[in-house]
Amino acid sequence: MEKVELTERQQNIMRLVVREYIKSATPVGSKTLVTEYNIGVSPATIRNEMARLEELGYLMQPHTSAGRVPTELGYRYFVEKLMEQVELPNEEQRMISHQFHQARLELDQWLRLSAAVLAHTSRNASLVTAPKSALCHFKHVELISIRDNSVLVVLVLEGGTLKQQILTFDTPVQQSELGALARQLTDLWSGLDYKAILAASASLTDEIALTVRDVVVDTMQRIEARRSSDIYRDGLLNTLNHPEFKNREGIQQLIRVLEERQLVDQLVGEALQHGGVQIIIGGEGKWEEFSDVGIVLARYGVEDGVTGAMGVLGPLRMPYSRTVSVVRYMSHLMSNLISDLYGYDIPR
Repeated sequence: MEKVELTERQQNIMRLVVREYIKSATPVGSKTLVTEYNIGVSPATIRNEMARLEELGYLMQPHTSAGRVPTELGYRYFVEKLMEQVELPNEEQRMISHQFHQARLELDQWLRLSAAVLAHTSRNASLVTAPKSALCHFKHVELISIRDNSVLVVLVLEGGTLKQQILTFDTPVQQSELGALARQLTDLWSGLDYKAILAASASLTDEIALTVRDVVVDTMQRIEARRSSDIYRDGLLNTLNHPEFKNREGIQQLIRVLEERQLVDQLVGEALQHGGVQIIIGGEGKWEEFSDVGIVLARYGVEDGVTGAMGVLGPLRMPYSRTVSVVRYMSHLMSNLISDLYGYDIPR
């Protein structure tokens, strides 16, 4: 269908229909718009304009005698053209920030709190993935003599991942020798992935150096083999209280989006590819599984460094303006926390 620019009156009616349907969850008729809003035109004029919006695919009439509800196309037009861009109120920002300052300085605690805050503030379900380095690259290694023939290997990767392993050798090794070797290997491998480390280590002959190389390469391979990061969820009952999810099909859709790893990975990939907040309405033609679900997603963390995704899931008629403000604020808050945790410098 050829795109037709809506008139100012049609845009206003479209805005009010979406707003009223989000509030009431019942089809919106011309009488409701006349009664609730001071539009300044007759019910007959509104009916004609709503019929035109239905012809254009922005509204639909679920039953012959009922009012109209927005379609996926209608919601898309609303969020792109008509939705007000608002900030989360300062009072709520201060309350959320205070909760994080009271939490322990642990990433796991922050992620659980993020999912809980998103669910509570949006009154819908939430999804947060743990941050993960875009690429697994070596940063530095420490070798520490701990007793007799035992050496503690401390491996630090770009993005802040830290791994430790104890190695045992046939003969004792002096700490001065271990320190010099750690500096040599750090200089040799700095910024490399595991394949490049293997190539760069071709000239190594020292037994300890080769053993450390094997540990480093094996650790990095295992980290990269992880399909995706841990997922934190909250607020499922919030969303199930909406009338759209009272039937079995609606419940199954919502649970699939939250629980099926492949679908979650696809959503996370969508968020990580783009900056800013992404709004997915009814699957957007990509995911049939989301036909009754609206999703607001954002990437958080440090671009080209350590990133994760967070979002809110609810019915198509979720209050997008409010939800976007919540997800945007939480993304910014977590980005700053991740920046401080891993030592990155990002704009505040």
